[in-house]
Amino acid sequence: MDLSLVLITSMLLTLTTLSTPIILPLMSSKLKNTPDIITNTVKTSFLISLIPMTIHIYSGTECLLTLWEWKFIMNFKIPISLKMDFYSLTFFPIALFVSWSILQFATWYMASDPYITKFFTYLLFFLIAMLILIIANNLFILFIGWEGVGIMSFLLISWWHGRAEANTAALQAVLYNRVGDIGLILCMAWLAYTMNTWEIQQLSSPHQIPTLPLLGLILAATGKSAQFGLHPWLPAAMEGPTPVSALLHSSTMVVAGIFLLIRTHPLFNNNQTALTLCLCLGALSTLFAATCALTQNDIKKIIAFSTSSQLGLMMVTIGLNLPQLAFLHISTHAFFKAMLFLCSGSIIHSLNGEQDIRKMGGLQKMLPTTTACLTIGNLALMGTPFLAGFYSKDQIIENLTTSYLNTWALLLTLLATAFTAVYTMRMTIMVQTGFVRIPPLTPMNENNPAVTSPITRLALGSITAGLIITSYIPPTKTPPMTMPLSIKMTALVVTALGIALALEVSKMTQTLILTKQNPFYNFSVSLGYFNPLTHRLNMTNFLAGGQNIASHLMDLSWLKLVGPEGLAKLQLTATKAATPLHSGLIKAYLGSFALSTLIILMSTY
Repeated sequence: MDLSLVLITSMLLTLTTLSTPIILPLMSSKLKNTPDIITNTVKTSFLISLIPMTIHIYSGTECLLTLWEWKFIMNFKIPISLKMDFYSLTFFPIALFVSWSILQFATWYMASDPYITKFFTYLLFFLIAMLILIIANNLFILFIGWEGVGIMSFLLISWWHGRAEANTAALQAVLYNRVGDIGLILCMAWLAYTMNTWEIQQLSSPHQIPTLPLLGLILAATGKSAQFGLHPWLPAAMEGPTPVSALLHSSTMVVAGIFLLIRTHPLFNNNQTALTLCLCLGALSTLFAATCALTQNDIKKIIAFSTSSQLGLMMVTIGLNLPQLAFLHISTHAFFKAMLFLCSGSIIHSLNGEQDIRKMGGLQKMLPTTTACLTIGNLALMGTPFLAGFYSKDQIIENLTTSYLNTWALLLTLLATAFTAVYTMRMTIMVQTGFVRIPPLTPMNENNPAVTSPITRLALGSITAGLIITSYIPPTKTPPMTMPLSIKMTALVVTALGIALALEVSKMTQTLILTKQNPFYNFSVSLGYFNPLTHRLNMTNFLAGGQNIASHLMDLSWLKLVGPEGLAKLQLTATKAATPLHSGLIKAYLGSFALSTLIILMSTY
């Protein structure tokens, strides 16, 4: 039996199954979707996707499928081709498993929403767009998925569009991603002109690619994956419902930028400038996001900044020219990040919409399952040994230590690792321990399986995913290393120091009274002053410049030259030109009379 045929069939069956809740209602108006149907569809797709992944693990089978070819100009063709390799075959089950858990949780979380079926359909579109991006072998198909996740993120972040903050956050996400899209479009244009192809497997070239088109790809990844400079949209996206945040941060949207760089990494192989830029940008992003997370009091924003920090770590790995290791971190990160958001959603829902961690406390006894899973997720995020995050995060830091050029990036990454331990520990302490700071009549109920089942399932993944993935699908490019025990333990020691520091820092912001101001605290609370500088100062200067141009140039030219004053001036000039004939002298009048008579006589004859 041909394994590649089974592989192709099962992957196409997965995509077909996933799209049935969208296609069938279009074919017949009698067929209606429900949240349960969509959730079960994703679950079925997950089970089917295990078949191709198992085939790949045990036989290493990979294949390429070309469905159709579009020739819109003579010498350039766009094949609709799908790539079933290590990345797509591994990520499909992970994305579907995480999405299944999130959708099951959303049946409880969004139960009171009147448009819940529409919400689930949007989530399904979001997932399909991401899977198209993952399986695409052509940059044109990848771009369709790329724009798909962008559009759906806009619709989902602004789901509660009655709130001005939700609309602002959705527009922010679109505008920041537009900047990144410009980079991707320009790079695609350069590839079409120079290499005459958009096929990903044909992009590898023995010659060094110029840095400019690679900067376009890095800009695209910076926008989509919220790297420093284009990062403000990610924490703002917390205005959407919690299931949206969970799906957006774990296995869709934000990892699309890193995945683009993983797919196109053959272009980066011989260009040290682009790799160094990725490394430094990632190190700066991971530290900046971790610094901002230190003093946040909104539980969802703390987790959002942790996502931005982990994305910076993935960008660092791209800069090390280790795309497989970046993919490993994407895969392990999806489990515990989705679980952290679902745990925060369970807590927020149980506290009647309260998101301030200073108003929580003592939830360990009232929400035992949620808080236990929250602790597991936080420990995995820290890189605790033998949990999912440890297998990828520690490998990244170990690989950083093997290069002499990366001292600055290593220092920033180690500092960010310590900060990760600080803010996760602070969140754990303030939410779960200490005295109770919640209203006395808050309804607590964890007995619904739609709450506990997805969270515990993701907790199991957060514990075992790293071990399973590294055991069966090891990153092929990661070099085996022998290093002293002191260097091997660096990441763990830094994390332990971060935990010790967290116990002190947690005292700074556990009261509702504003703490004593200092430059570092203000820098973290104000998110590095980035939003006021970028959104307020720049926009004020742009508007003032525009107003000056409008008033000094447009008004001047319209009013003075063409408008009323211009007409008056024209009439005055004409009057002055006619003045010698109307001077009051008889000689001038007789001369004009004679001239007029002469002209009439000449025109008559």
